[in-house]
Amino acid sequence: MLDSFGQEVLNRAQSLELLGSTGLGRVVFTDRGMPAVQPVRFALDEHALRFGVPVGSVLAAAARGNVLAFEADSLTPELDAGWWVTVLGHANTDDVTAGECLVRMSLEVVTGRRVRVGQ
Repeated sequence: MLDSFGQEVLNRAQSLELLGSTGLGRVVFTDRGMPAVQPVRFALDEHALRFGVPVGSVLAAAARGNVLAFEADSLTPELDAGWWVTVLGHANTDDVTAGECLVRMSLEVVTGRRVRVGQ
């Protein structure tokens, strides 16, 4: 199925498979009432995204019990082929070790798109 922009709509399983093929993404959160974006290295399991952030950081505070957005992608330099996946979910912080806390973000809404040459 194609969306209104002519991009292939991926189902949840396809989106999670692509998300699991990379380890770098972007977390979108609110900082003092404004949108903010932070790149993070992440791991994915069947229930959540997990990534470490410094204790006391704005992102650590934003993750405590709030909804975050997340995006990861892989696109050609020409931007004519590739994919992107977005996730919305509640986040919480877990273990604190060596000045870092672990953020766990649930996979409540997972969407993906693929674009190919000629689309």
